[in-house]
Amino acid sequence: MAKIAIVGAGFAGHTAALYLGSKLGRDHEVTMINMSDRFLYVPSLVWVGVGHMDVEKTRFPLKSVYDKVNVRFVHGQVTDVYPDDQYLLADRRDAGGQVRVDYDYLVMATGPKLNFEGTPGLGPEKGNTYSICTAAHAVQARGKYLETVERLRRGEKQRIVVGTGHPGATCQGAAFEYISNIHKDLVKRGLRHQATITYLSNERALGDFGVRGLHVRQKGQMMSSEQFLGAIFKDYDLKVEIQKGVKEVQSGTIYWEDFNGNTGETTYDYAMLIPQFTGMPIKYTGRDGQDVSDKVVNSAGFVLVDGIYGLPYQVLAETPEAWPAAYQNRNYRNIFAAGIAFAPPGPISIPHTTPNNLSITAAPPRTGMVSGIIGRIVALNIVDLVKHGRMTHHERMSEMAAACIASLGDSLWDGAAATIVMYPVVPDFHRYPNEEGRDLFVSHMEMGLAGAWMKRMIHTTFMHKLQGRIGWQLIPE
Repeated sequence: MAKIAIVGAGFAGHTAALYLGSKLGRDHEVTMINMSDRFLYVPSLVWVGVGHMDVEKTRFPLKSVYDKVNVRFVHGQVTDVYPDDQYLLADRRDAGGQVRVDYDYLVMATGPKLNFEGTPGLGPEKGNTYSICTAAHAVQARGKYLETVERLRRGEKQRIVVGTGHPGATCQGAAFEYISNIHKDLVKRGLRHQATITYLSNERALGDFGVRGLHVRQKGQMMSSEQFLGAIFKDYDLKVEIQKGVKEVQSGTIYWEDFNGNTGETTYDYAMLIPQFTGMPIKYTGRDGQDVSDKVVNSAGFVLVDGIYGLPYQVLAETPEAWPAAYQNRNYRNIFAAGIAFAPPGPISIPHTTPNNLSITAAPPRTGMVSGIIGRIVALNIVDLVKHGRMTHHERMSEMAAACIASLGDSLWDGAAATIVMYPVVPDFHRYPNEEGRDLFVSHMEMGLAGAWMKRMIHTTFMHKLQGRIGWQLIPE
């Protein structure tokens, strides 16, 4: 009997658990260890953060789902992994104490550590800014936002800043959605004219999103994501401050350095800034008691897999096969990583270092659809190994399509969403020798009310799928 352990029930880990449980769970042992006892549908937290959705509509209990698909659930936080002896330790959150989980195969799908400490003064707990990265953070952000609304109603001017709070942050898409929903909400309340709203980002260009931007062919003409978003921001009267890495936040003031090495500040009354993502702090100990972290994770704590690491950016950009295909650690072949937990071989966007030697580079996103796809690939490869002793599923991000529907207002009557499709996620200039490195027939961008309906439909559909309800396997990741 094979034992499979999964650490983390986000999009990647939960998807892997559904596949592994349904395909192996009756005859083998599949265990999920997760810090929360509920799944969280993170994409909809943007609506929670403006008070348009109750947070309970974004989550559901995990154990009842796992009971249906033959997965054992441990409500706990993994602290130690012993890869030579093939077991892990977790601090239980439901009953106290520590639990040992033995494994033949291990899937690391922890998601990120939100590194608020990486920027002095950042974050809702010990800092001066807010976040929509977790359910608790989104509820806190909603409270501060509604407080800001009340100030506007009293006739006070308010400065709202939304964006990234670290020179190496990712998830600019979430910031774009949040700032757009704030704009739409204030328009409906008749208060938009009293607020100055600023988008502050480490991106090289507006619409870069950590994926080197996007170009599409519209009505016979080329259009960039910079032009696409620029038109939206102009229409919404949103101020844009890009190419800036936030270095410190004090009450009312954000301090940054720009691409040219100049320092400056942006003032605010309410700020939602996405922190840097790093790997979760887990100890990896060998049979002799020695630290073997360097065999498992990189310096940021992300799990090393079958990518090619250490290539200069120009070489990496011309080597799509440098991106991992099976998401399998090379030193411990029974350890896999999915979603944000895997270490990318480098950035997708063009990196930039200032004259002061500060790297301001958007990190590559590995969330949402990409996470789900990788979770499925990892699960099916483990099924292959258990049943046949070999892997047959491989898909690099340089071969992977991704779709994003970014909410620009959640109303099904006068809302909107920006629909963005790109193929592949990581440009491949050999297969697609254009300035984009992507398939211009598949890649697409458009905005409209239909996108708002689709965004809500996806929320409902995925909450159905991720609860393992009838037909869940028919719904693509």
